[in-house]
Amino acid sequence: MNVLIELLIAFMIIGISAFGGGYAVMPLIQHYIVDTHHWITMLELVDITSISQMTPGPIMINAATFVGSNVAGIFGGVVATFGSVLPSFILVVILAMIFERHGKLDFIQNIMKGLRPTIVGLIFLAAFTLVSASLFN
Repeated sequence: MNVLIELLIAFMIIGISAFGGGYAVMPLIQHYIVDTHHWITMLELVDITSISQMTPGPIMINAATFVGSNVAGIFGGVVATFGSVLPSFILVVILAMIFERHGKLDFIQNIMKGLRPTIVGLIFLAAFTLVSASLFN
């Protein structure tokens, strides 16, 4: 049961930090899943990324399902997938309510503009990590 809680918490942390899409979240997945918990290897993460390009669904969802299933069976896959989606769902609902009321304010527009370069940087880091792992093993 302990591993299910660890899966839920790890993927909730990844899920709450996941801005910018699948490739932007890859460094977080690597940190928590490969480096911290050692649930999969870096080569397995590269394989997940490759397979995720051929299957429907976002990379984070596929990675959560794969890692959870490897660690704790089918229920682990469900828990990890739920953990990766729940924070984003809650955050989107809250942000939608705020944006509906205050979306035209300059402060909100400046926040949105500030997120763009951060996301580009995260995508670049993910690409660099995947290329390095693929070429230099």
